[in-house]
Amino acid sequence: MTTLNTGPRAAEPAQTGRAARLMSRQGDLTGPTAGLAPGYVQGNLAILPAALAGDFLRFCQLNPKPCPLLATSSPGDWQLPSLGSDLDIRTDIPRYRVFRNGELIDEPYDVRAHWRDDLVSFALGCSFSFEEALIEGGIELRHITQGTAVPMYRTTVPTTPAGPFHGPLVVSMRPLTPANAIRAIQITTRFPAVHGAPIHIGRPDLIGIKDIMKPDYGDPVAIEDDEIPVFWACGVTPQSVVATVKPEFCITHYPGSMLVTDRRNSEFAIM
Repeated sequence: MTTLNTGPRAAEPAQTGRAARLMSRQGDLTGPTAGLAPGYVQGNLAILPAALAGDFLRFCQLNPKPCPLLATSSPGDWQLPSLGSDLDIRTDIPRYRVFRNGELIDEPYDVRAHWRDDLVSFALGCSFSFEEALIEGGIELRHITQGTAVPMYRTTVPTTPAGPFHGPLVVSMRPLTPANAIRAIQITTRFPAVHGAPIHIGRPDLIGIKDIMKPDYGDPVAIEDDEIPVFWACGVTPQSVVATVKPEFCITHYPGSMLVTDRRNSEFAIM
């Protein structure tokens, strides 16, 4: 898939999950959410017809690293109260992707025009949640420094299938020095509910990435001579599954533009 411009970052960064959602709802936030609302959990989004929801739930259970489930809705319900009391899944993400039969048909800033009474929403844990801990640990995250979306890649690593759902794992990448890579493993292991530890370090070709400077989603970042690429399982994986399975209808978040919730990152640390 081609990657389009992610749009501008809001001039005044939101400091809470609710503030970020309101900015998205009002059209004031249309770009990446990395670094926004420090301390608040961010989530990936997949919205599917109810007929496919059971199989997708099982897919998430079988693939917890790329698809750690935070919350799910009832059919037709656009709220996720466990993630935010004032949350409208149709408007509160900066940008969406809409697919029909596996083909991308729209990239709107809200999906009210596409909403159906049979749609079930799934919010999945996002690596942005552990990035706060990495930053507190003194680790630079290049995409945040650059103000861009994290680079993401489709790999040749298969996911575990469930019903019709199958396809390749998507990973996000952060360049780190070897010392910081070791520290990042220690830190992110504490957050299994939001992707946990890296799944690969170093050689991108070993997981099917041909050109590290040409991500399938997000934006490329510089890798310095003393750095190595570190890869985490990514919640954009459902989009690669959509491309493979071609369900009759599906909505996802635009890569890098997440649902910012009222849950705190500290709730998901295991030690």
